[in-house]
Amino acid sequence: MRTLLYLFPVFLFFSCTNNEAAVSCVFSPVLETFEVTNISSSSALLTGRISFNAENCNIPPGAQQGFVYSTSSLPSIEDNLIAVYETDVSVNLDNLEPNTTYYVRTFIANSLGEYYGNEVLFVTSNAINYGSSTYETSFQGLERDYIVYVPENYTPEYPSPLLFVYHGFGGNNNLMMNYTGFNEIANQNNFIVVYPQGSNFIGVPHWNVGGWTLGSTTDDIAFTEHLINTVSDEYNINYDRLYATGMSNGGFMSFLLACQMSETFAAVASVTGSMTTETYQQCTPLREVPVLQIHGTIDPIVPYAGVQAWNTPIDEVLTYWATNNECNLTPQIISLEDIDPDNNIRVDEITYDGGTNASVVKHYKVYGGGHDWFDNAEISASELVWEFFSTYDLNGLIN
Repeated sequence: MRTLLYLFPVFLFFSCTNNEAAVSCVFSPVLETFEVTNISSSSALLTGRISFNAENCNIPPGAQQGFVYSTSSLPSIEDNLIAVYETDVSVNLDNLEPNTTYYVRTFIANSLGEYYGNEVLFVTSNAINYGSSTYETSFQGLERDYIVYVPENYTPEYPSPLLFVYHGFGGNNNLMMNYTGFNEIANQNNFIVVYPQGSNFIGVPHWNVGGWTLGSTTDDIAFTEHLINTVSDEYNINYDRLYATGMSNGGFMSFLLACQMSETFAAVASVTGSMTTETYQQCTPLREVPVLQIHGTIDPIVPYAGVQAWNTPIDEVLTYWATNNECNLTPQIISLEDIDPDNNIRVDEITYDGGTNASVVKHYKVYGGGHDWFDNAEISASELVWEFFSTYDLNGLIN
């Protein structure tokens, strides 16, 4: 809302040499400071309006008008001054400090005095660290680190989707970042990527999902919530478009998030992961969750048919989520083209559709595929994961 500051007229009396009645000087400024716009980490656009009525006033040259600003309230001409000699005034303010509160007022200063408009405050955004940056955070007594990748076309004016990518058991976030190629996909589609680092369990980085990680005291659900809050303090995040994916133990983690944070994550994807017995039995999603599962039929680490107390069979995982989402339990199956017969890989696209809010459960069954983040002639896991995520937000299918 624009606020006008009306200053009382100034009456100056001058005696005439011929003893005629004193002639009064009436000076009536009207100063408006408008809402500051185009705010970035180092600049902002100031706008306002300056006008006045002057009757019987002899104002010497040297009068000034424009904006004054400061990091303290009620800035004056003793602080920072920008002269603008128009009625509708505007100026782009540069060289500001990031994450700083500034106060601005329009003003007139002349031989009669100093006059100021209403005060408007604004806060510059944080400096944007484009590309990949590694951060450390202390959480629940543990020193954790994570990588954030900000795409080159990110602008704070528009909320950005946020993708979490979890590494496998014994892995690390830097290797996962380089392995998956999500940064380039983020540049093409303008989303932010977070690569968390697992804490050590029996000397090995892990995500606490039950199964072989029983005995771990790490709360990775709370850690994920912490990272969401931390990243959103720095960047403009679209809370309807948070996604999680991971490989192996990271895929297990994605399913755990779907079970315990279904109202936060719009969709999840697992590559060579599954659900532990604990995750499967204790899963309590509060809504439908679109799910993508990519798995090889000869995976020696997370067997497709499952292992008791290790991983739930993939077919049971798919049926669980298809039932939760109220999808058709008879899937559609499409055999993808076998582009490279020499690699002994063949892929079926299996889709349980018709779910609540158009949700689906999709599975790429990689015949002959092992424990791998697939990237071959028939299938690119990263591209398929983002293609799947890009069609959903928390409200369902994106129109």
